[in-house]
Amino acid sequence: MNEATPFKDDRKLAYLNAEGADRPLKSPLPAEVLDRARAYRLSRFRALMDAHNVAGLLLYDPVNIRYAFDSSNMGVWTSHNPIRYALILNGGPGIMFEFKGCEHLNDGLPGIDELRNSIGWMFMCAGDRSGERLALWADEIVTELRAHGGGNMRLAVDRLEPEGVAALSARGVEIIEGGQVTEIARSVKSADEVALMRWTIRVCEAGMARIYQHSVPGVTERELWAHLHFENARSGGEWLETKLLTCGPNTNPWYRECSNRECRLGEMISFDTDMIGPYGYCADLSRSWICGDVPMTDRQKRLYAAARAQIDHNLALLEPGLSFAEFNAKSWRIPAAYQPHRYSLAAHGVGMADEWPVVLLHPDFEASHSGHFETGQVVCVESLIAEEGSESVKLETQVLITETGAERLDSFPWEM
Repeated sequence: MNEATPFKDDRKLAYLNAEGADRPLKSPLPAEVLDRARAYRLSRFRALMDAHNVAGLLLYDPVNIRYAFDSSNMGVWTSHNPIRYALILNGGPGIMFEFKGCEHLNDGLPGIDELRNSIGWMFMCAGDRSGERLALWADEIVTELRAHGGGNMRLAVDRLEPEGVAALSARGVEIIEGGQVTEIARSVKSADEVALMRWTIRVCEAGMARIYQHSVPGVTERELWAHLHFENARSGGEWLETKLLTCGPNTNPWYRECSNRECRLGEMISFDTDMIGPYGYCADLSRSWICGDVPMTDRQKRLYAAARAQIDHNLALLEPGLSFAEFNAKSWRIPAAYQPHRYSLAAHGVGMADEWPVVLLHPDFEASHSGHFETGQVVCVESLIAEEGSESVKLETQVLITETGAERLDSFPWEM
């Protein structure tokens, strides 16, 4: 691996361990912060269930299960293997269905009223007995709805294979799209959630400092990306949702993932962290800077200045009660030369992952959904600036909507 060299901007390196030692970061937050956040999150789900008149909420998405119960078990693997799930009954218990051998992972979680073994009916584990296991699964869910629903058989579901929908429907269950419960519930954070998220951002910024420290000629994109993985993993984080770090010509068009390409002196390095960190919260930050200790070219400066202008302008608009349509009407107008390579959105919600709302960029806003910003929401303000034949500058900041406006939660220095 390439050796790090001193850089002109020591402000970035200050985000490494404050003790000056290359050690994991340890959260200073007391246990009661997490306990209060757990109680708040489950109460949000229950309140939205009541508002939508559903008898139960069935969760397969590991992010939603983490939000509800703080229960986590191989989050990436279980995101594509539907073998563990949670059922929250409206006015009744919260039941965690864990796969056999992993029951101990739920010890001490206060939101779980009952722990049961899950029934895995996907073909990988059930094979030619899938139908048999599916029937057992559906009967168990329906039994709980009848016991606690008072005749209400409306079940909100975040995700479910077609066979599961058919089996429940055949037993008289009305399936309700669960996103209207989970996404709206998750969108407003408590003060304790924000405290947990600030710590994830602190860890992310230490990882960004490591990337900066090693942004020297000859380093590969994958080597740089590994520094964020390393800092996140050793400091208690979870995973990275993407691999969006590229340099030079690989930055345009955007969305190439990191490769073995070596970065060259003076090239732009651009990245988007998409980091699921400590406590399961997301730090979704983007930065762009130059490889090696050399100044930007005039073209790089122009692109970077436009990206900063978009971030600063749109950030200044944010306040509670502002509708997405009003935000769009007042938002920074991307010049025509940059539009062919534009990013698709101007802002989006973030919590334990990217989440509702998604506010599209002004050329695409007609396809955006309705709504307004609320106190307690955390949103990411985005910019991607590039023109034909140029590199891309990618910037993104994570902000809390307060009663008076917006407060940035990240503070990693910009360039220029």
